[in-house]
Amino acid sequence: MKPRVVLDVAPLPENSFGSRTLTWWGTIGFMCLEGMGFALAIGAYLYLRVLQPSWPMNIPPPDLLPGTIVTVILLISVIPNYFLEHWARAYDMAKVRIGLVLMTLLGIAPVIVRTFEFPALRERWDTDAYGSITWFLLGLHTTHLITDLGDTAVLTVLMFTRHGENPRRFSDTSDNAFYWYFVVLTWLPIYFVLYWLPRIG
Repeated sequence: MKPRVVLDVAPLPENSFGSRTLTWWGTIGFMCLEGMGFALAIGAYLYLRVLQPSWPMNIPPPDLLPGTIVTVILLISVIPNYFLEHWARAYDMAKVRIGLVLMTLLGIAPVIVRTFEFPALRERWDTDAYGSITWFLLGLHTTHLITDLGDTAVLTVLMFTRHGENPRRFSDTSDNAFYWYFVVLTWLPIYFVLYWLPRIG
């Protein structure tokens, strides 16, 4: 019996962006899992705060400066990240290279400032429940900063080699830019919880 061709997929493009790729859906799934992790950690923080009449316990609130600097850097980084995503979708190699270099530098900057954030909490991680949960929240987000920085740096290097000629790398760049929005967005409630909530009542 001769097989019957149901659909000829030859005309379909070899590369795509957004919800038409498996990588995008994988990124969405990862963000859902990690977002739940952040929500649970913030929930644990709020639960411990309710149990304690004094919060933070016998120390002043964290120093605002390092956390605020990180927040400003992350918010500023959204602008070039937005353009990078659009340049990737336009297959504009020259602009994508510039954007990736810039985003790598903007990924390094908050990691450097983050090293000053941990001492700014004014509490060791093993001192009490307050120290443990604040270090955990900060550490959890730091993991995401470093992970995305590594991914961005690898993409940057690839785009300056023959591997960058593969159209798939532009899709990867778009997905990486999409994930960076998640890194920035998840930091905002953590910043409020760590730095401003202890100053409210």
